[in-house]
Amino acid sequence: MISSILSSFLPLLRRAPMQRWNSAKEFLDIKPTTLLYLIAEKKGFVDLPAVVEDDLDEQFVRGHGPGGQATNKTNNCVVLKHVPSGIVVKCHQTRSVDQNRKIARSILQEKLDVYYKGINSEVVKERKEQQWKKQEKKRKAKDNLERKKQFKDLLKESPDAT
Repeated sequence: MISSILSSFLPLLRRAPMQRWNSAKEFLDIKPTTLLYLIAEKKGFVDLPAVVEDDLDEQFVRGHGPGGQATNKTNNCVVLKHVPSGIVVKCHQTRSVDQNRKIARSILQEKLDVYYKGINSEVVKERKEQQWKKQEKKRKAKDNLERKKQFKDLLKESPDAT
């Protein structure tokens, strides 16, 4: 399923426009449209591709959200665009520009791993494993509930239950 999704979106992802951006909105409007990039924000992967600084287009835009004037009037939101692939990452997790730059680069690195390796990516494999564990946990809980129900029914039916 994931391979069919990936193969249908690869032609869209490979076309990377080479242009200068006039505004942050124009910069953020061009985004890759694949579901795999949404899962590429996990930490602790070993075999990720290196991010070449020459391939990045970096901008600092105004922040948003809670924090009032401290975040809304400073340019501490980092927007990274990987020019060859067209992947855009926007990071405004902290009030520090340096920390946001590091976080944005790590997220971009994981998204590049998904872009280049597809379903063989560590990020995708980790996500599949997490989904399997979640399903297994649900199945065990359902089985446990069924056993409890059967036990209660057995207690109700037995004549010597007190």
